[in-house]
Amino acid sequence: MKSWQERGPRARHGAVLAGFTRTARGVREAAWHVPTPCTGWDAQELVEHVIGFHEFLLLRPLGVRAHRPRVGPLERWLATEGAIRSLLDESGALDADVPYFDGETRRPADVLDALADDVLVHTWDLARAAGLPDRLDPDACAVALAHAQRDGRPGNDLFGSPVEVPDEAPTQDRLLGLLGRDPRWPVPPGGPVV
Repeated sequence: MKSWQERGPRARHGAVLAGFTRTARGVREAAWHVPTPCTGWDAQELVEHVIGFHEFLLLRPLGVRAHRPRVGPLERWLATEGAIRSLLDESGALDADVPYFDGETRRPADVLDALADDVLVHTWDLARAAGLPDRLDPDACAVALAHAQRDGRPGNDLFGSPVEVPDEAPTQDRLLGLLGRDPRWPVPPGGPVV
């Protein structure tokens, strides 16, 4: 089987989206307002962030509209995921330079790695908050960790200060720690929200 590096950003992003969707489908109604390890956001706000990140970095630059309902975090995410998948499946849609909100032009394909890394870590945030299984794909974590180390992400405005984890910790824990999450972040008091 090919590694994530060999399969490329489209395949990796598609797989990470699928993991986020599986997790979002498992969130019970009562858990949408519990805090997440992503400081300052509850589960619903975290989903809105993932929606917004895709809206500004992928959908809007390509003129794609996700027909989201006004309410319902899962329903809003599923509509967004459908719009994203239409782009991932369309040959060449992500390869031409398009104007972005910052006045620059770039290929949407070039933002897929950043989007996938963001979704991967937020999958853990959402799963942990809702008391769902939170083990991430180890190969996807290895790619995201390499990106975070290469790009110097720790301590910037997008992530909290790094949390110290042992050097021999699993890749997932090292990624989470580097991006300001404590891998031991407790499940909400009283256990999983059901």
